[in-house]
Amino acid sequence: NSFLVPKINISTKILNSQRIAIHIADNGLGMTEEVRAKIFNPFFTTKPVGQGTGLGLSICHQIVVEMHSGLLECFSEVGKRSRFVMTLPYGANSLSTK
Repeated sequence: NSFLVPKINISTKILNSQRIAIHIADNGLGMTEEVRAKIFNPFFTTKPVGQGTGLGLSICHQIVVEMHSGLLECFSEVGKRSRFVMTLPYGANSLSTK
């Protein structure tokens, strides 16, 4: 099975009356712990010089965590898929004044 058709699965779950979770998973080859530990750092990229700014996940993290009081996590292992879990406030108390 040397060729995988790239896929992304997205699912949502209500955790309780105040929080929801959004799971985004691929069927790729995963990433090393060294890379995973840096993915939310500004300007970190695994792309060749000139092909990426390394700001995408940093900005996502900032929006989810700082602007919406949420949590953004990544779970990955080499040879296995990567999965991102975004946990956000839900319901009437989720409106932010930031």
